[in-house]
Amino acid sequence: MKQLIDKLKTEHRLTKEEWITLIENRTPELADYLFVQAREIRHKYYGRDVYIRGLIEFTNYCKNDCFYCGIRKSNGNIPRYRLDEDTILSCCRSGYDMGFRTFVLQGGEDGYYTDERMTHLIHRIKTSFPDCAITLSIGEKPYDSYLEYYNAGADRYLLRHETFNETHYRTLHPPQLSASNRQQCLWNLKEIGYQTGTGFMVGSPHQTAEHLAEDMLFIEKLQPHMVGIGPFIPHHDTVFAGEKAGTLELTLYMLGLLRLMLPKVLLPATTALGTIDTHGRELGILAGANVVMPNLSPRDNRKNYSLYDNKIATGEEAAEGKAKLIRQMESIGYHVVTARGDSLMDV
Repeated sequence: MKQLIDKLKTEHRLTKEEWITLIENRTPELADYLFVQAREIRHKYYGRDVYIRGLIEFTNYCKNDCFYCGIRKSNGNIPRYRLDEDTILSCCRSGYDMGFRTFVLQGGEDGYYTDERMTHLIHRIKTSFPDCAITLSIGEKPYDSYLEYYNAGADRYLLRHETFNETHYRTLHPPQLSASNRQQCLWNLKEIGYQTGTGFMVGSPHQTAEHLAEDMLFIEKLQPHMVGIGPFIPHHDTVFAGEKAGTLELTLYMLGLLRLMLPKVLLPATTALGTIDTHGRELGILAGANVVMPNLSPRDNRKNYSLYDNKIATGEEAAEGKAKLIRQMESIGYHVVTARGDSLMDV
């Protein structure tokens, strides 16, 4: 198995069969070997810097009914909210004063936020904070909408493809959503010029090693600037409430493999990783990740952006959260930096 890891490190690609073999036959010893290689590559391109993104969860309304998601439209047990423009700008101001130079606007697919409203919001943020990057994570949109946001000043877009396999995708989503359309959205984003991010859930219901292999092949072809992965965590108000969560072990393993396949990619240690293990984000960094996304949303709203159960939503102020994060990263030999933290994929 080490030979496959060495091949991935030098050639940055494997066949589907090799991916399956490497995923199915992992061991703790092999994972340790992988993480050493992943850190070596991560240090080569990004040193020991950890980029921070200020996450602003600005709406938990969503028109979709994805089977795994706590903010799915049919969940009537969650209080819904929308942040107004001034509140969002206030979150950005607080983040800017703390050293954040990227703001991630994340929300459900909320029809209230028309293209006109979104472009106005983007323009206001960009005018107020011209040295900052704006990342959007608001789902599937028509090409022209993506173009409008880009022209208004959006720099990056996160759209996890969740799973490449169409059959598997249908087990996770209602019939009106398709894997092929979601993938086309990603190609559109790249064509427009966004720094584009994708990703998948690890350990989602019915997932196989073959599905993960297909995810890796798709990502290799797409060559995204960012890849966000995290373990599937069930939510009690969804049809998958009784399913097992994805594991820390497999998620870290896939992070290491992604770092070797895409040496210059931006790779977050996600909130979900920190949710399933107290030290999940630190372990993610040690597996090859180089981005973390602390929450700048108002404290009262965080618990209601409930994508999955037990999501980290502390009562800490954002400044307290950042100070804690700095200590966590320093404890493992890394340091949080104040920078836009652009991807090196195009360099």
